[in-house]
Amino acid sequence: MATARVIGAGPNGLAAAIVLARAGVRVTVYEAMERVGGACGTEELTLPGFRHDVGAAVFPMGLASPFLRTLPLEQHGVRWVQPAAPLAHPLDDGTAVMLERGVFETADGLGEDGAAYRRMMEPLVSGWSGLVGEILQPLLHVPRHPLALARFGAMGLLPATALAKMSFKGERARALFAGNAAHSVMPLTKASTAAVGLTLHGAAHGEGWPVVEGGSQALVEAMASILRGLGGEIRLGVRVERLGDLEPADRTLCDVTPRQFLRMTDVPVGMRRRLEGWRYGPGAFKIDYALSEPIPWRAKECRRAATVHLGGSFEEIVASEEAAWTGRMDGPPFCLLVQPSLFDPTRAPAGKHTAWVYCHVPNGSGLDWSRQIEAQIERFAPGFRECVLARRTQTTTQMEAWNPNLVGGDVSGGAMSLGQIAFRPTARTYGTGVKGTYLCSASTPPGGGVHGMCGYWAAMRALETL
Repeated sequence: MATARVIGAGPNGLAAAIVLARAGVRVTVYEAMERVGGACGTEELTLPGFRHDVGAAVFPMGLASPFLRTLPLEQHGVRWVQPAAPLAHPLDDGTAVMLERGVFETADGLGEDGAAYRRMMEPLVSGWSGLVGEILQPLLHVPRHPLALARFGAMGLLPATALAKMSFKGERARALFAGNAAHSVMPLTKASTAAVGLTLHGAAHGEGWPVVEGGSQALVEAMASILRGLGGEIRLGVRVERLGDLEPADRTLCDVTPRQFLRMTDVPVGMRRRLEGWRYGPGAFKIDYALSEPIPWRAKECRRAATVHLGGSFEEIVASEEAAWTGRMDGPPFCLLVQPSLFDPTRAPAGKHTAWVYCHVPNGSGLDWSRQIEAQIERFAPGFRECVLARRTQTTTQMEAWNPNLVGGDVSGGAMSLGQIAFRPTARTYGTGVKGTYLCSASTPPGGGVHGMCGYWAAMRALETL
C-alpha cells in the first residue's frame, strides 16, 4: 500500500488526507495542536459556557464547495444553520443594506440601483452551480463552463472600485459591494478584487452563508471522523520541525505557508527564491466578546444576519483597506463582525450571547486596535459597551504565535494579488521542487476560505504522480 503523510490538520490538510485515503493510500496526519482544525475551531475564550470560534465562523463556501459536498458531514454531526439573511451593512442614517438570500429581495433594498444589481447578479446566480467549480480551482485551467467563467472574469478581473462605480450610482449598493470585496484583504483599487465581492454575493444567493451549530469545531471534527473511518491516522500534539524527522512516505503534503515549508526541508535554489518572494498581506486584529444581551443595533434588521460589515460608506471602506496595506492607518477601520448566538443558542448560556469582530491592520502590527473597533461598533450600536461581560483580544503577533500559518496575522495564506492568485505560490502551483512533496494550504489555489479545495487539488496532483 502506498503511504502519505500530511502536515497540519486544518480543513485543507484533512481534505487532502481524505482524498488520499479514499484512493487507498495509508495516510498519517501530524498536527501540532491538541485538537484538529488549526485556525478553524471553537473554544471557551472569555467566560465558562461561552463558545467562540477561534477563526472561521461563517462559511460562505461551505455548502458550495465541490469537495465538501461529497462528504457525509451531517452523518458525522454537522448541522448547518442559516441566518435569516446572509449579511447586514448598517449605515449612518440608521438603516442597513441587507444582502438577502434572493437576488430580487436584495435589489429591492438598493433603491435606484436595484435593476443594475439584478442585471449583474442574475446571470451569475443562474449558472452558479457550474461557476463555483471553476472558481475553486487553479486560475489557469481548461474550463468546463467557459461562458459562465468568461462572464465572471470580465467583471472579476476589475478592481472592486471600478466595478462598483461602473455598475452602481447610489451609496447603498456601492457600500454593500465594497464590504464583500474587502474580504480580499487588498486595496480595492487593485485588479481582481471585484472577483471576491462577486463570489461572496453569488454564494449568498446560491447557498447562503451558514454557521455550524455548536461552532466550527464540529465541521473539522466531522472531517476527522470521516478520515479515521477510511483508515487514516491523526497524531495530535506533534509539531513537525523537519520533514526528515518523520517516518518516510511515498508522498508528503504540507498544510503550511511557504515560510514554514522552507524551515522544514531543503529546497532547490530556484524554488527557494520563489518561495522566499511570497508576499503576505495585511493581518487581522480580533476581539471575542461574551455579551449580556444581543448587540443593540440602531438598524434592527441587523439582527437578521449573523455577519455584519461595519464600514459605513464606500469611500471609508476603500480608504481603510488601502491604509491596512500601506501601514498608515489613521481613520476608522472596516470591521467584520459575527453574532452566531442569535441563530445558534448552543454558543452561550441562556439569554446570553457571543460575538467576534476583527479589522485588517498592517502585517505584523503588535498594536491594540480595541478602541477603534469598539468605536465602530458603538457608531452603529449605541450602548454596545454596556453589554460586554468579557472580551479577549488577539494582535497579529499573538495570532502568529498561536498558529504559525497566520504569518503576521495574515488569515489568507498570502496576499491575494493577481500575480499570486495566478501562481499560488509558484508556477508549479502545488509542487515544491522536492520530490513527492506538495503544499496544500491556503497559499495554494484557490486560496483562503474554508472549502477544502486547496487540499483536494493538491492531493489529486499527488495521486497523479504516485
